[in-house]
Amino acid sequence: MSVASPLVTGVFLGAAGAFALLAVVVLYRVFAGPTMQDRVIAVNVIGSNTVVVLAFVAAAFGEPGYLDIALVYALLNFLMSIAISKFTVERGGVI
Repeated sequence: MSVASPLVTGVFLGAAGAFALLAVVVLYRVFAGPTMQDRVIAVNVIGSNTVVVLAFVAAAFGEPGYLDIALVYALLNFLMSIAISKFTVERGGVI
């Protein structure tokens, strides 16, 4: 149950929509990135935007459970970035 006013809820949902739209725009860099590093950073940006969207939705609807999901997703996003970076360095993909 949301304790915020409808205006605040609308602002939170609008901000969540803006970040979701930004994630869709960054998908271009995932597919068209000239280097592997560009693609890794783009995937990391999309993961970070997902965490922010989940946090805004949690604030808008007053559901703290979504924040737990956002935290777990942030940790998985960080571990994925480290794993891909390590894999890229071991294969000699870093200039």
